[in-house]
Amino acid sequence: MDFNELSLQKRLSGRKIGHTIHYFEAVDSTNDIAFRLAHQGATEGTVVVADCQRRGKGRLSRSWQSPPGTNIYTSIILRPAISPVIAPQMTLMAGVAVADAITLYCPGRVTLKWPNDVQVGHKKVCGILAEMKTSDQGVDFVILGIGLNVNIRLDELDPAFRNVATSLCEETGIILSRLRVMEDLVDSIERCYPLFIREGFALIRRQWLRHCDMVGKPLRVVFKEDIQTGQMLGIDEDGSLLLGDGQNNVRRVTAGDASIMKDSEK
Repeated sequence: MDFNELSLQKRLSGRKIGHTIHYFEAVDSTNDIAFRLAHQGATEGTVVVADCQRRGKGRLSRSWQSPPGTNIYTSIILRPAISPVIAPQMTLMAGVAVADAITLYCPGRVTLKWPNDVQVGHKKVCGILAEMKTSDQGVDFVILGIGLNVNIRLDELDPAFRNVATSLCEETGIILSRLRVMEDLVDSIERCYPLFIREGFALIRRQWLRHCDMVGKPLRVVFKEDIQTGQMLGIDEDGSLLLGDGQNNVRRVTAGDASIMKDSEK
């Protein structure tokens, strides 16, 4: 079945997420469209999907490679009744949901990399970008943007990323149905999101740590010109990274790119 608005509507019928779908052959960014729709009053669970993005967005103003016919580029409008202070936890919640979903295809090989990467075999397969709008009343809405490499082949990836990125197709050796993967992804978010709203971050945090294999390892965290190193002790109740210096001192890191240090970097 083709990956289009009608097939997506049929596949996601009856779900809270995906009750309304806006499908595009090509857009600059699904997050931009979802943000505009949310500002116009689109309800929670509205989903924007594109076959191709001309200016796909990642964290820290980076681009996300978004060719047609291969992957999933989607943005979901959520309206959680939460404080803006804890809204960044939504990124970690989404990471758990994506990891749970693609574990169906790559069992035992999916890991989470703080703060927003999902990996298979320690190569990035998915990026998550959460953007929010606030008001005096709190969070108006959160746009949960997800870019998941499904069927892109290694030789189609930008040469600069071939050693650090992958796709479900590359890892499984088969071409997957994007409709099926999208359905698994939505089902997983529909499990994790209500749990986060109802129970808070504590359970999601435990699930995130279960997927993460960086705990206890030496990390290098880069944010703009700032570089911090230390042993990853976990994440705190806010979702911040906890770094230890080996002398019982703990630092909270709220932003940056974390990577496990190689022996040559220690």
